[in-house]
Amino acid sequence: MADKVEFELVSPERLLVSKPVDMVVVPGVEGDFGVLRGHAPLISTLRLGVIDVHDGGAVQQRIFVAGGFAEVTAERCTVLAEEAVALADLKRGDVEGQIKAFKDRLAVADSDAERQANGVAARRCSRLVKTATASRRRGKRTKPTPLCPECSTTGSPRKSSRPTPRP
Repeated sequence: MADKVEFELVSPERLLVSKPVDMVVVPGVEGDFGVLRGHAPLISTLRLGVIDVHDGGAVQQRIFVAGGFAEVTAERCTVLAEEAVALADLKRGDVEGQIKAFKDRLAVADSDAERQANGVAARRCSRLVKTATASRRRGKRTKPTPLCPECSTTGSPRKSSRPTPRP
């Protein structure tokens, strides 16, 4: 347990997760970041995205978050999420029904505040469906994409107008 980081996920309603894990990947506004034990302290705002909880060498849990904050110390990663839903608990039909309901309310809204609230909620639910669908597709991969020999990253080589220096 000495090499694990304590992960806590808190929503406005309750504490959702509190357990030691190998690594957590968090969707920060400036990009995803991984947290291992001994990480440098930081605070980041979160974007809509999926938190990947790694334990035992594999992703054990995927959780959609709709914004919030993350605080990282050498021993702990605490995420305060505006909204959090485990991807395993999502049912696409239910979320699409919510989108329709928000759009229907948006069409008959009387005030700007009501229109804005329903529009934001509909966009958030739409993003949830897209994120969950894309995340589930990524989760089905059995092998990682091989490293590119030219740039040591996954995927295709970077295109550059400058020649790559060779040893």
